[in-house]
Amino acid sequence: MAFKKAKPTDKPMTKSKIIEAISQETGVSKKDTGNLLGALADLAYAQAGVGFTVPGLGKLVVVQRKARKGRNPATGETIKIPAKKVVKFRLAKAAKDAAMPK
Repeated sequence: MAFKKAKPTDKPMTKSKIIEAISQETGVSKKDTGNLLGALADLAYAQAGVGFTVPGLGKLVVVQRKARKGRNPATGETIKIPAKKVVKFRLAKAAKDAAMPK
């Protein structure tokens, strides 16, 4: 695939621009490309609780955060923040290298 590399001055691509670029590169219709991206997102949401990998891009992982103390910015009062599970996205090494060249 020969996508053009982004310049630092470029704006992030919108969903429609992503669909258009993938559609042009693969020869698949924009409608089918949009459906594919939607299905991929739905699958990722359904599998996020146990982890989900997008090959070459990264993975969704569930992380347990510990309980901690925080501060209410309005009053300055110390509050207790309970432990909770959160979903994080870890970039693949190839994506990190592409985003932050040495």
